[in-house]
Amino acid sequence: MNKIKTCTIENSKISVNDKVIFENPIHTFPEFAKEAYKSMELNYPKFHKMDNLSKLAFLSAEMVLKDQEDNSKTAIVFANRSSSLDTDFKYQESINSQENYYPSPAVFVYTLPNICVGEISIRHQMRTENAFFVLDHFDEEFLHTYSRRLLESGKAEKVLCGWVELYQENYTAFVYLLTL
Repeated sequence: MNKIKTCTIENSKISVNDKVIFENPIHTFPEFAKEAYKSMELNYPKFHKMDNLSKLAFLSAEMVLKDQEDNSKTAIVFANRSSSLDTDFKYQESINSQENYYPSPAVFVYTLPNICVGEISIRHQMRTENAFFVLDHFDEEFLHTYSRRLLESGKAEKVLCGWVELYQENYTAFVYLLTL
């Protein structure tokens, strides 16, 4: 399989094919994501409603897919270690608050890790397979085996593949586009 394009997001930097395209020493991920979104001049109002995991996945996908004309036959295969635990804790806090008890539906919608895959699919009109795995570590062989099956079966022409991990202020994305 061939890696067409890669994006890495970590340590307040976004790199595409190992070239830094955005860097901002802001320490919190929400602030960093907001500044990255502005600097890339993206126009997707739903971005501001997303949880942090979805923002991380969305930004990395934008960098990889932005020059692709047709993504309708592009599958998504992502993995991480923490699932949606970062958002799950925020949702639990909204339930636990005795003063402001009101479980937020806006937060609840992001309590599954595959929601970030859905956000990307909607944005890029992807109409094929997708999967989000929770693994102990980035297992490129596993992701490639799964992706190869999608490509060889004809269910997809390309696969957006990678690791999208976010928990509290620790975040890493390594996303790339695969073809046969």
